[in-house]
Order: sequence, then C-alpha cells, then structure tokens
Amino acid sequence: MRGLGKGTDKMKNKYLFTSESVTEGHPDKVCDQISDGILDEIYKSDPSGRVACEAMVTTGLAFVAGEITTSCYVDIPKIIRKTIREIGYTSANYGFDYLTCGVVTSVQGQSPDIAMGVDTGGAGDQGMMFGYATDETKELMPMPITLAHALTRRLSHIRKEKTVNYLRPDGKSQVTVEYQGGVPKRVEAVVISAHHDHKASMNDIHRDMEKLVIKQIIPADLMDKDTKIFINPTGRFEVGGPQGDTGVTGRKIIVDTYGGVGSHGGGCFSGKDPTKVDRSASYMARYVAKNIVASGLAKKCEVQLAYAIGVAEPVSIMVNTFGTGKIPEEKIVKIVSENFDLTPGGIIEKLKLRRPIYKQTAAYGHFGRNEEGFTWEEIDMADVLKKAA
Repeated sequence: MRGLGKGTDKMKNKYLFTSESVTEGHPDKVCDQISDGILDEIYKSDPSGRVACEAMVTTGLAFVAGEITTSCYVDIPKIIRKTIREIGYTSANYGFDYLTCGVVTSVQGQSPDIAMGVDTGGAGDQGMMFGYATDETKELMPMPITLAHALTRRLSHIRKEKTVNYLRPDGKSQVTVEYQGGVPKRVEAVVISAHHDHKASMNDIHRDMEKLVIKQIIPADLMDKDTKIFINPTGRFEVGGPQGDTGVTGRKIIVDTYGGVGSHGGGCFSGKDPTKVDRSASYMARYVAKNIVASGLAKKCEVQLAYAIGVAEPVSIMVNTFGTGKIPEEKIVKIVSENFDLTPGGIIEKLKLRRPIYKQTAAYGHFGRNEEGFTWEEIDMADVLKKAA
C-alpha cells in the first residue's frame, strides 16, 4: 500500500492531506484490544509464548480464533469481557455489553512448519514493513494523524469523565491539513462523529463537540474562518459499536500507523507476538526512521525492511528521505545496517518486546506516543547516527 510521499513534487506545491482516527469503542478497535489483551495476559506468565489471535464482534457476540502456543493457562472469555467492560460497553442499551454478549473461542497451536523457522531465530513470516518520521510535529509524526488521534482521545476522555452525560464508546475523527511547500500551514476541515444516546439533541452535541473537543485540541492559529467543521454529519449516531458495524482485528492499519502518509506493508499489528515481523519490524522501522530524523540527517524519512520466513537477516533495507537528506541515502542505509541489529531476535531484545505492553497500543495509534512501554519511540540512537555520518 502506498500513500503520500513518493517523490518530491508534493513538497513544492500547496495540497491537502487527510487522516482519520477512531475511539477505543469503535468495533474494529474493540477487536484489536481483545487480541492484544490476550497477548498481554499470556506474556505476564510466558514471555516466550507464540500468539496470533484474531477477534470479531457483532451484535451480542464476541468471537476469538487463532494460533496460540503457550505453557500457561489464560481465561480467554474472562479477558474478552474485562476488555469490553473497560472500553465502556456496560449496558445492554448499547446493543452490546460485556455481561450479556456471547463469547465463542476457537484456538489451536502454532503450525510446526512456522515454528521450525522461528525457533532458530528466523522471521515468523515473509513480508515488507515500513517506518516513517517527519519533523513537522514534536512527536516526529505527520500532523493530520497526530491531531486526529488527539481528538478521539479527547472525545473518549470527556465520556469517561462524564463531562457530558450522553456519549457512548464509539466515535471517529478526521482532520484535513493544508500543506504549503511540504509544511503544514492550517487546518482545512475537522470531522467529529460522536456516538450518543437517544436523548441527546443535535444542538447540544454540536456545541459540546466544538467547545469541549475541537477547540481544546486544534491550535487556534491553525484554524481560520474558512476551516470547515462537520459534527455527526448524518444527523444522528445512536446505533454504534458492534451493534452498528461488525468489528474485526487488524482492519484499521492506517489509523494504527501514519494516517496514510508514506507506505504500509499491509500486515496488522494487534494480536501478534513480536516474532511476527509484521509487528516487531514495523516498530523497528519506526525506531530507525525517527532516530534518523532526530539526528538531523533528514527532515522526513521512510524505512523499509523486508524478510523471508525462517531467515533472520532482512533481505532488503531501504531508506527514502524524500529529497531532505543531508547525505546520500545509500550511505544512510550502510550506517543503519552497521548500527542496528535488524534480526527478529535483535529487535525483540533492543526494544524489550517480550513484555505485556501491547493492549495500550491497540487504540490511538502505535506511534508518536511518549508513554511507558513505547520503546520504539526513543531517540537514543540519534547521536550515534550523527557521529557515524
């Protein structure tokens, strides 16, 4: 999958770019949190467990399937109900709740053919993974996805704090940013879709979302009289969550990453232990790209890592600085290969990935978060790269 960023033509012109985010109560995100909740519970007792866990939710039902090999016992139905309760689906009036939903599980062990390659330190699958960083925000993330995540987190916050009494767990945001010469200049449009009960009036929702969410998050100097604001554009959003839309693990991969900026290998993260390079190598690619930008070697950077199943070393490394690099990209690739261990085992050790840190990643993005456990967001290699250059 390819998004904005290949080539430098866009860097010279005025253009609009849009990214979206969803709240933790969005049905796909419910599934991501269930999958990562199961992974975390296994990792509490068995850090060497192998997990590939998928979930699906719909009206009154949560279904979990996958391949799990572990030495410990975990109560999967209990984890599912606990996760749903923590998200906020606590009433049958929502069309889905942790007490009354049915729970179905179908779990088997990991294929011995896959284990044969992973046991020796090889990658758990073939594939290409991408990491991206840009200096346009302090998080070294694209501005549209950074603002979109901040809006949905704020929407969830005022629900949980009961700042308003009509919100339900589902919700979405979307932010369109105008760029000039590759630099974000203003916000063109903001969309908020807030899941609510039947008693809420549209006037109250519009007033509260603009005052309590949008104006609390979007900097005033980025908005002007031409900025468009859309709040619950269809008019109502009473039916939401798994009642309104079936959810599936791994269906929000662009929300999870860079909001469509740059490229995506296609594999999701949630429910996968770090021997799966879909997850661990994507984290490592972000770590490498972020440190390249933090070091000053480039203003924007995308890193691709590709693997063959059962083989430890990547089959290819690519660095694209979109014309912003201070030294040739070939030299940056050489510096990266000399200073980072890009084998699955090396990635797991460097980023400390055999820990129960994953459920927190399953909503509001895996990148751009300065929180405990997000080791791939550290910039401790920036000075090393600068000296090597």
